[in-house]
Amino acid sequence: MELAFSGMSGILIMLFYGMAMLAIGVTTFLRNKKIHGSLDEYYLGGRSLGTLVLFFTFFATQYSGNTVIGYSAEAYRVGYANLVTVPFFIMIVLVYLLYAPRLYKISRKHNIVTPVDWLQLRFKSKAVSILGAIIMLYALGNFLLEQLIAIGQGVAGLTGGTVPYQVGVIFFITIMIIYGWLGGMRSVAYTDTMQGIALLVGVFMLLIGTILYFGGLPEAGDYIRTYSPENLGVPEGVGLVTWSNFLLLVGFGAAVYPNAIQRIFSAKNERALKRSLTQMAWMPFLTAGVVFIIGILAYTAFPDLSVAESEQVVGMMASVIANENIIFYVAMVLLFGGIIAAIVSTADSVLLTFSSIISKDLYGRYINPGASDTRKIMVGKILGVAAVAFLLVIAWNPPATLYQVFVLKLEILVQVAPAIILGLYWQRSHAKSVFAGMLAGTLLAAFFTFTGLKPLGMFSGIWGLILNLAIYTGGSLVFGDAAGEDLEADGGEPVEVSSIQPLQDH
Repeated sequence: MELAFSGMSGILIMLFYGMAMLAIGVTTFLRNKKIHGSLDEYYLGGRSLGTLVLFFTFFATQYSGNTVIGYSAEAYRVGYANLVTVPFFIMIVLVYLLYAPRLYKISRKHNIVTPVDWLQLRFKSKAVSILGAIIMLYALGNFLLEQLIAIGQGVAGLTGGTVPYQVGVIFFITIMIIYGWLGGMRSVAYTDTMQGIALLVGVFMLLIGTILYFGGLPEAGDYIRTYSPENLGVPEGVGLVTWSNFLLLVGFGAAVYPNAIQRIFSAKNERALKRSLTQMAWMPFLTAGVVFIIGILAYTAFPDLSVAESEQVVGMMASVIANENIIFYVAMVLLFGGIIAAIVSTADSVLLTFSSIISKDLYGRYINPGASDTRKIMVGKILGVAAVAFLLVIAWNPPATLYQVFVLKLEILVQVAPAIILGLYWQRSHAKSVFAGMLAGTLLAAFFTFTGLKPLGMFSGIWGLILNLAIYTGGSLVFGDAAGEDLEADGGEPVEVSSIQPLQDH
């Protein structure tokens, strides 16, 4: 079938969205040239994001290219078992509401910029802070790799291969680095708003077009029942256990993405934060649910795709539907740009947080404590670009599907959840027990992940989390101080976290 975005039209659409994102970065820089002299301004947008922009930047973080491209492809491959994507996005929002408002209050009181700042403030332990930073950098690097792969798959699929995978990656990553370098968090947040609107409109129009031209769920169900009956049922036995603990892995792991936590710190006030998170509660149905249905409907549109081919199924469907009439063509242009901008907007926020942890938490706290904010930001930028270059080498020939890359990072990242969340509420938390639990959980999760072991059908990250919590809570009960410091209590001037002595343990 002829693809609407093959040839020059796909190239022009790609150029248009790339230039739009670049224009946002340049405009942001010109309106606020002092942005590179302040960590708060560059990494948190001056802590001034209102409800609408905050909502879309959360939306872009949670629903990245992996959602639209990766989850549709996974639904195509495994069928109705992939319906779990809807409740686990609901779980993420519930975990946000559990800890975000309290952490926000503490971040304002103590001038917290990064998640590692919170670990340092709470536990006053060099070991906890550095281990937390290493885990977060690993997860962010993995997350960024996921977005690089998604960019290439998305552009190649949407243009019918006219723009090769590698060319799409290089073009948009270059745009991302330029506007992120210029505008920091404000550029990221504004591009998130642009892509969010385009993505929502485009995804719904893709669903409508798919139903009109390829048939609805009954037709897809008949096809699956005939040719892939194993993909029609829901999990049973071990599969149900796997499905259930996946909710916990994603709910707690994705809710402590370092780039998502920095959005908590960026809120203008607590009211804006709570309203944006409340609005996020609807998005699992309107985004993940719709994407799941599209993946199921793809059975009748493109039967018998290989695993590699299925990674481009959304782009293939969009291009075919765009051929039908001008309305769908315009809608698929929005989807085309929305998908690519969503991926790039997620990648830029990941890179921004990656740079902030390197510049403020490692370089600024332990290597050169006397460095100015301008110097810290520059070090973060340079090392961030170096990390992107390294990941590009890996992404050039992607090692796994987007879904596999997504799960891999969560197995490790979820190990920081107890320290970040439980540390907010349990004053007895003991720093050495927190460190021991986090380290043991990470090592166990990594061992199970890389050896392929999956006892009782449970993810390696959950086994690591169980061990982590056992050591954390057991050690804190034995060694912790029941009269711990209340960091949310009113009174006193804001404290700069980097000034806290990092070598103390309690």
